[in-house]
Amino acid sequence: MISVQRSDDRFTGGDEAAGIESLHAFSFGGFYDPDNLRFGAMLACNEERLAPGAGFDEHPHSHTEIVTWVVEGELTHRDSTGHATVVRAGDLQHLSAAAGVRHVERNDGDGPLTFLQMWLAPLEPGGEPEYTIVPGIADSTPYALPAAGAMLNVRRLAAGERTAVPDAARVYVHVVAGRVGLGDEELGPGDAARITGEEGLELVAAEAAEVLIWEMSA
Repeated sequence: MISVQRSDDRFTGGDEAAGIESLHAFSFGGFYDPDNLRFGAMLACNEERLAPGAGFDEHPHSHTEIVTWVVEGELTHRDSTGHATVVRAGDLQHLSAAAGVRHVERNDGDGPLTFLQMWLAPLEPGGEPEYTIVPGIADSTPYALPAAGAMLNVRRLAAGERTAVPDAARVYVHVVAGRVGLGDEELGPGDAARITGEEGLELVAAEAAEVLIWEMSA
């Protein structure tokens, strides 16, 4: 089964006056949709757009695997375990909140910042917080997230190029840029597909595209 969610169907949140625009693919914060709470391990897929000087002040997380993909600009990250980093376009950041951690996310640069933040549920609660950053992650290099029984694949495709969709129990596809075909559907920027129990699928780039593909165990 393939279920497509269009970019325009995402819930718009954030705080316009504070320079924060948020687009939510799942029930989140003040937006509650009982039929859209999660997909497999995936709890949230938020597209965040921060104006220069805007950001999220220190706030807590627990029992969540938080993976951040910067699309444009630079994200300043600080957390209660002592990490202070700048995450740039093409970098992957993973914060395992475990039993509890606090962090700050800001746009301290001069230009706009856009990033995707994806939350996944761990297989087991608790533990100690962990932080990982992978600078300039290479195309087709998977990032394993065993704590959530998931793996992230980054695909950068030239026009006309094809790539296989993993034959996993559940697959979540998010188009970052460009346009791709999936079966009878064409997906554009911000569109997503939730795939259950399918095999032999391919993505075909209608134009140069960047796609994030999560494969998840049952």
